[in-house]
Amino acid sequence: MSDAALLTVRGISRAFGAVHAVEDLSFTVGRGEVCGFIGPNGSGKTTTMRILATLDLPDTGDALIEGVSVLEEPRHVRRRVGFMADLFQPYANLTVLQFLDFMARADGLRGRDRLRTVASVASFCGLGEFLDRPATGLSKGMGQRLHLAKTLLHDPALLILDEPTAGLDPRARIEFRDLVAALAEAGKGILISSHILSELAESCDAILVIERGRKVVSGGIDEVARGLSGARKAFLKTAGDPDAALRFLVTQPDVRSPVVDRGGVVFELEGDDLALSALLARAVAAGLPVCAFHALETDLEEIFLQTTKGRLQ
Repeated sequence: MSDAALLTVRGISRAFGAVHAVEDLSFTVGRGEVCGFIGPNGSGKTTTMRILATLDLPDTGDALIEGVSVLEEPRHVRRRVGFMADLFQPYANLTVLQFLDFMARADGLRGRDRLRTVASVASFCGLGEFLDRPATGLSKGMGQRLHLAKTLLHDPALLILDEPTAGLDPRARIEFRDLVAALAEAGKGILISSHILSELAESCDAILVIERGRKVVSGGIDEVARGLSGARKAFLKTAGDPDAALRFLVTQPDVRSPVVDRGGVVFELEGDDLALSALLARAVAAGLPVCAFHALETDLEEIFLQTTKGRLQ
């Protein structure tokens, strides 16, 4: 991932009458980075995304995509941004292929370049077997694939995805997550909102939490979690009775809140990977028959509950 930010948001604010949808919001998204955009309903996520996609104007502030202002050069920005809105309604009476071809023409693609692009995007999104189907007759999951394909036609550098997996079944969500990972691997920056926090935890490099239009916290998931509690969660399992592991852990000065869970002991540890390694060495030296010891993935739902208050506006 490049050190230079692909997206730089500088203090944008947007009000609708007395309601301040977005207030002094600043953040960045890098190339190849997947940033989860999290907040309660009405927190300003969609308004922010619409501003970045040049579909709305901020009252104050600005946003730069590859150094280009969304305010000063919106036409240029639109060529570098792909916006996948939360609602998708393809044109009626068109097949999937006809719809993609029409949208490619609207994006300015011509001749063989258009044909190659449509074929490539359709193949990437797994639409090859559905090209002759009516665009309005697809399942929810395939419809979202078509929506993504339409968004990718002009090869944007930044993808803005607003609730892309809402209403999808588990398999379709996993498959869509794999597509997002492949796009990030190809160097595209991705800002994605979702209320399915467990899904974001598995796919995002960083998170941005907002409430009532203001940034609450941002950064890497583990970094944010440690900033909130000063510790990381880990798991220790020993052969036999887990109470022996529990008795050991309560004596360790850098361990907090050990509880028997999942057939072992879940606890919080103050410190980094070296502290985790040192604790394992002490457990083995104490004669514990360790059969599992590892850091646990950060619970994004817990971060959300700790950082937001559920206030509406």
